[in-house]
Amino acid sequence: MDKVKSILEKIGKFLKEAKFELKKVAWPTPKQTLASTSVVIIVVIIVSIFLGIVDFGLSKIIRLVLG
Repeated sequence: MDKVKSILEKIGKFLKEAKFELKKVAWPTPKQTLASTSVVIIVVIIVSIFLGIVDFGLSKIIRLVLG
């Protein structure tokens, strides 16, 4: 029973410390969040297109080499 009580105390301490730390976080504004999300989506699209082109090109080269 003491072991369970010890574990519950540790969990409670962790949650209190986590709540305290979350109060110190500088949360982004909705405008900043939208801007960051837009940048990520654009970069993902560009990288996807690039990798698709490279994959297509390499598959054509492999087909030519192997027959």
